[in-house]
Amino acid sequence: MSRGAAGTLSQPWSNRLPEDEWRVYERVAHEARSAGVQFAFGGAFATAVYTGELRNTKDFDFYIQPADLDAMKAAVARSGLTDHFERLAYDRSWIYRASQGDVLVDLIWAMANQRAVVDQLWLSRGPLVEIRGEQMRAIPIEELIWAKLYVLQRDRTDWGDVLNLISAQTSSIDWDHLMNRLGPDSPLLAATLLIFAWLDPAGARSIPDHVWDQLRVAPDSGEGQNMVDSAARAALIDSRPWFRTPTR
Repeated sequence: MSRGAAGTLSQPWSNRLPEDEWRVYERVAHEARSAGVQFAFGGAFATAVYTGELRNTKDFDFYIQPADLDAMKAAVARSGLTDHFERLAYDRSWIYRASQGDVLVDLIWAMANQRAVVDQLWLSRGPLVEIRGEQMRAIPIEELIWAKLYVLQRDRTDWGDVLNLISAQTSSIDWDHLMNRLGPDSPLLAATLLIFAWLDPAGARSIPDHVWDQLRVAPDSGEGQNMVDSAARAALIDSRPWFRTPTR
């Protein structure tokens, strides 16, 4: 990530966004600000902020606090989007989906599993970034990982994203904050870190010792760990490129 105006982080990948798609997201952001709604973005775009790689899913996740839902829905309507429920039903208990053509905007105020609702920390701790001249705040990497750790379903998992986020930002993650957020669900992080240590032993050694101690797991420390071929191990899980090759 490179620095833009006023210390924001510019996002080179944003130039690959189709213009018509970006204008939809931009209009919603402007309407939200006009309504005084505080938001931060998550999903694939926040993942791209931390990894440098964009997987464009043609939807933009606006994280808001529950009290701002009605105002944000009105902002979305003023932007020309309509409720996506008539086209495809979805769970309204944590997300409001709106669309314009094939472009989606998601308003998210809670985790899908209802484990947590979005609070002020989601909206204020993340980096301020610049996307095509527009300044927006991404949700913090710790909250992004926290939410993605629960997506381990029969037909979908976000653990690949989690592993890439850890690989890209190992030394920048506030591990204590992440573990406090997880609380009794910390075994999910322990399991992911063991997989990460298998993929990238050198990177795993950059994680503070007290994190491993608190999670009651430990990475392998045997001889030859520096010779591990991370790409070869990643290919055992999926032969298609999916894991960020360590650059250290």
